[in-house]
Amino acid sequence: MVTNSGSKQAIRISPQEAAGLVHSGDWLDYGITLCQPDVFDQALASRSAELRNVKLRSCLTLRPRAILEVDPNREHFEWFSWHFSGYDRKKHDAGICHYIPCNLGEIPDYYRRFIDPPDVVVLKTCPVDENGVFNFSGANLWHGAVVSRAKIVIVEESNGLPYLYGANNGVHLSQVDYIIEGNHAPAAELPNPPATDVDRAVARTIASEIEDGACLQVGIGGMPNAVCSSLLESGVRGLGVHTEMLTDGIIDLYKAGVITGAAKTLDPGKIVCSFALGSQTLYATSNRNKDFLCCPVEYTNLPHQIMKNDRVVAINNTTQMDLQGQASSESDGHRHISGTGGQLQFVRGAYASKGGKSFMCLSSTYERRGIRKSRIVLNLTPGNVVTAPRSDMMHVVTEFGMVNLKGKSVYERAKAMISIAHPDFREDLEREAREHGLIPKSFTPG
Repeated sequence: MVTNSGSKQAIRISPQEAAGLVHSGDWLDYGITLCQPDVFDQALASRSAELRNVKLRSCLTLRPRAILEVDPNREHFEWFSWHFSGYDRKKHDAGICHYIPCNLGEIPDYYRRFIDPPDVVVLKTCPVDENGVFNFSGANLWHGAVVSRAKIVIVEESNGLPYLYGANNGVHLSQVDYIIEGNHAPAAELPNPPATDVDRAVARTIASEIEDGACLQVGIGGMPNAVCSSLLESGVRGLGVHTEMLTDGIIDLYKAGVITGAAKTLDPGKIVCSFALGSQTLYATSNRNKDFLCCPVEYTNLPHQIMKNDRVVAINNTTQMDLQGQASSESDGHRHISGTGGQLQFVRGAYASKGGKSFMCLSSTYERRGIRKSRIVLNLTPGNVVTAPRSDMMHVVTEFGMVNLKGKSVYERAKAMISIAHPDFREDLEREAREHGLIPKSFTPG
């Protein structure tokens, strides 16, 4: 839990009174995923006409925010996000939401070193427990760092959230200024898209590379979750988990007895995450379950932490890669779609782990306006952000196979990437690679 040398006497007030503490020009923090407030948000939206230039930081918004819905022209509120959800993306497209570039595991340090203290932080939490702590539920991340710096700390109590154990996963009553009662709605869910044939093909390839006792990091998306399904069929045993996001795929492995954590060096026997996002089954399984630890993101995501476990396996997906091995996982040209998240940190942490492996997976093609295009390209789309540099890339997997780029020259990388592209695009990719000098024109395979 968050501690400091001071002590406060928390006061219970109404949501309207809490919203009245916000002034024009203030910086607010709404927190991440399950911890974003709802009744406070409604109360603040009702005051929109009185306010100007109120700026809010957030991350992965799961439900529409009232303050944005009442202010489509950005006359009163500015919304900043560390990582986009689908809702954040729509608001960005409308010019309302702004992305903050980051490595997710560094954000606590940003608040301590580079960001001025927020005027107000408002977090939805579990009701105060027997130890006087408001548990952050399945969203520890950097909430502790924000609370330690904020001028005013408000908690919105909700019994609709799961209670997750973990280091510093909560704020003590003595550090809270105001308490408001939430609506006690069930925790917001993140639907899991059904796996496609391509997802399953990629997943089978990756699952075949995972050994007994490996320690998993599973990223967001259909492909990483499909790997968990394939692992259920592979016969692998004794897996550990040290991940940023707790997913339904991990829960399936846990309930099947595949995850024991016995081989872990860091937190043996525990499933470690920084936030949980998925179905009500996920929340019910992790609720007050001592097999799960929800920890600050600097504990889960920094590479020097990740590497403390042996045989770390990092599984992430991307949307486009070039022939040299650069992965663009967060933008479509200059249009931002998600965020760097912890992808690069887990790529690096897995590589540094003894016996570790990093997998970057993608479908070979996508379709836009009825036209099929290759995700493996000579050059990234202009404006695309490089999420993982070529120098960090290890295994790359499509439905057509897997290649390892570590130690390969530029022309070897180009040949390898072409070999796992869709067959319909390989000839053009090789021609473009030769024309631009990635593959020497005099090169003869063999």
